[in-house]
Amino acid sequence: MINRPWARSVHGALPPHPPSKRPERDIPVHLLLVEDDAMLAEAVCDAARQIAWTVDHVGDAGAAKLALVDHVYEAVLLDLGLPGDSGLAVLRSLRGRYDVTPVLILTARGQLSERITGLDAGADDYLVKPFQLDELWARVRAVIRRSQGKVVPVHTYGDISLDRSKRAVTRAGVRVALSAHEYRTLLALLERPGHVVTRDHLEDVVYGNTSAIESNTIAVFIHQLRRKLGEHLITTVHGQGYMIGEAKS
Repeated sequence: MINRPWARSVHGALPPHPPSKRPERDIPVHLLLVEDDAMLAEAVCDAARQIAWTVDHVGDAGAAKLALVDHVYEAVLLDLGLPGDSGLAVLRSLRGRYDVTPVLILTARGQLSERITGLDAGADDYLVKPFQLDELWARVRAVIRRSQGKVVPVHTYGDISLDRSKRAVTRAGVRVALSAHEYRTLLALLERPGHVVTRDHLEDVVYGNTSAIESNTIAVFIHQLRRKLGEHLITTVHGQGYMIGEAKS
């Protein structure tokens, strides 16, 4: 559950128009719903309880960007017509820091040109309102499956293992709790073992395009990763960045 003033974490109840048969309970999935329509958000959150999913709901672009920096989700349900910045701005911010979390756009805008714009900006799928909740869940499952097929599901180095499909990190088979920032930092390093990853790249991966980053932020995450996973896991390459493993030519 998110402990943030801008987010409401719920598991939900039955949808206002339930399907003909009771939905099967599903594997746990953690979603972010970005939607300013409170009634629609409540219906989606309520329906999620029946399949054992958790939905964090935020109502504007600023809160969505904060949630996506602070937490790791299986997928994002994103409305385009938000107060302040648009849903497209949220999507571009997410993709701008190389975050491949699946995004399903939910919007009343059904024109072909707008669907193309959303997909070109990095969305994985598009669902026009009004929609049936059964179709929403099916599309969410589909984008999660597709995203898992696009990337290497497990990265390993020594006794460290990062499972992208489960968003889990283990050391010698024991699960290690990482913050979302630490997880993204470790993933960026494990994706390029034996190569230096610059601090600028790590900042982009963790935060995207923002100027509100303290100069030692990445160093703090590296320190925490060393404390949790081993002092010698990550090498500092002075003046360049950080690296896991022996340097490759």
